[in-house]
Amino acid sequence: MPKFSANLSFLYQDLPFLDRFVAAAKDGFGALEYLGPYAEPKEKIAEALTSSGLKQALFNTPSGDWAGGERGIACLPDRVEEFRAGVAQAIDYATALSCRQLNVISGLVPAGADFDILEEVLVGNLKYASVRCADAGIRLLIEPINLRDIPGFFLSRTDHAERILDRVGSDNLYIQYDFYHMQIMQGDLIPTFARLKDRIAHVQIADNPGRNEPGTGEINYPFIFAELDRLGYDGWVGCEYKPKSGTSEGLGWMNPYRKRA
Repeated sequence: MPKFSANLSFLYQDLPFLDRFVAAAKDGFGALEYLGPYAEPKEKIAEALTSSGLKQALFNTPSGDWAGGERGIACLPDRVEEFRAGVAQAIDYATALSCRQLNVISGLVPAGADFDILEEVLVGNLKYASVRCADAGIRLLIEPINLRDIPGFFLSRTDHAERILDRVGSDNLYIQYDFYHMQIMQGDLIPTFARLKDRIAHVQIADNPGRNEPGTGEINYPFIFAELDRLGYDGWVGCEYKPKSGTSEGLGWMNPYRKRA
């Protein structure tokens, strides 16, 4: 049976960040994820996790000036030292929060940049980060993201992610597979997941179009959840969607799984 993680960068946006923990627990989520925890002291987040009884499923390494439009720095040649410092910060937080997965957001392709050079930088950064994370008992992930929501994003397809994993050559580097992003970019969701399941450490969901909750669009999530069970996926299912009319009010899609739990 799928187990769901609430992405607090999308859900419960009417509440202060730390208040979202209790709300997610009351609604039946078992874990949390978000873009990053760095705006809050790690001690406060650890306390909120303990109080809510939730686990920390995953968060991203520092990804640059998100509010200013940056979407990761891992492929940028002039940000290598910043990336490495961010890996250390992310590991520090992950250790305090008993989080065993970190996701790397690759970044945007700068105008006129050489794509091959960007890939070399990303591969080098991931080689460095995968070793540091392995030493801390943490899995490192990369995520393909669709080019409609983030035009110019460096990593947008699973075949590119596979090539990156092969080039890095680490047994501590995995794919984060977001069904919403991959529906937009390539479709064929379950056959692709089945082929890559040993290289996938985390999945995320949203319906398409609209990036709203399951049941509002074209993706057959009851089928996907059943297939995840059949294929032996036992990780968290990250709910990274935009609720159409309030988070709690829109959780009817989750009722069958909450009742079974």
